[in-house]
Amino acid sequence: MATASLSASVRTDRGTGVARKLRQNGQVPAVIYGHGRAPQSLTLDARDTEKLLSTIAAASTVIELAIEGATARTLIREIQRHPFKRHIIHIDFQELVAGEKVTVSVPIRFVGTADGVRNSGGILEETMHQVHIRVDPAAMPDHLEVDVTPLTIGHSVHVRDLKLPEGAIVLDEASATVCVCTAPKAAAETTTAAEGEAPTTAEPELIRKPKAEGEEEAK
Repeated sequence: MATASLSASVRTDRGTGVARKLRQNGQVPAVIYGHGRAPQSLTLDARDTEKLLSTIAAASTVIELAIEGATARTLIREIQRHPFKRHIIHIDFQELVAGEKVTVSVPIRFVGTADGVRNSGGILEETMHQVHIRVDPAAMPDHLEVDVTPLTIGHSVHVRDLKLPEGAIVLDEASATVCVCTAPKAAAETTTAAEGEAPTTAEPELIRKPKAEGEEEAK
């Protein structure tokens, strides 16, 4: 489980105008909520927040939020950014409760070199890069590892093949393909072309004896 720390301050003023002034002063409006906890408005330092987000997988990292002497273990549930300038407009945190499962998206990390790539010149196609699971925060992984070494051409890994933490429930379709080892493009095109060609039969050359001059008239 990946963790990170961030400091926050409680704020009492709310509204669009207040949030705009906070952002102009290098701060980010935020809110924390959770089971049995009333939503609480917060303020974050914009520079510290951007620096942190550039180094973590926000969706699957537990943020230990220091709020005026107390620490709350949280998950980032939403990051709102300006559509053009891309600076942070607002962040939502969910406080984690021991024993209460949460739904998270966990990155998939591919390791090794597929047999079909190494020995047959194949291509490994990564069709999924994250999976959604429901898990106890104490067992939440920062990523799921997929060893592709045994894959030969034509074989794949599916969601049902992933190794999950004990007690975790996967929410994606079990039959969904995570990755597949395919034949080299040139070979695949050659095979497809060959399969699409209809067999041809050479027509026999018709050979006739030249007619003697005047033969037609004789008949």
